[in-house]
Amino acid sequence: MLYNSNEIQQIIPHRYPFLLVDAIESINEEGTAIIGRKCVSANEMQFLGHFPQKHLLPGVLIVEALAQTGCVLLLSKEENKGKLGVFAGINKMRFRRPVIPGDVMRLEVKLTNQRAGIYFADVCASVDGEVAARGEIMCALMDAQG
Repeated sequence: MLYNSNEIQQIIPHRYPFLLVDAIESINEEGTAIIGRKCVSANEMQFLGHFPQKHLLPGVLIVEALAQTGCVLLLSKEENKGKLGVFAGINKMRFRRPVIPGDVMRLEVKLTNQRAGIYFADVCASVDGEVAARGEIMCALMDAQG
């Protein structure tokens, strides 16, 4: 493991109940790809109201977990320290299987392009090697102060 949850919180500002990445397993040498992990628990707040009789992790939270993983990649770079990663867009996101408590999501983010301050990334969330969600997200970096 490269970063645990305490170390992740030193890089991105998210906190309970909205910190959705538990660990970072690896970052490639080029700094263009990252693999994170999210352990889904029935004790999470969203399961109180999102189908309490049949827990399903909402797709928007899967996307948010992928985005947070990508932000760890960008904000762990020295030149981006002290900045804030914000969502800029989402394309072609498809959900292929439900994610439920007890699942461990593998969160893969690969930077593909950067234009006009916008970072583009291919993302994939999987459980036990089976794709749960796949698509493209975009983010921008901004100053965290004011």
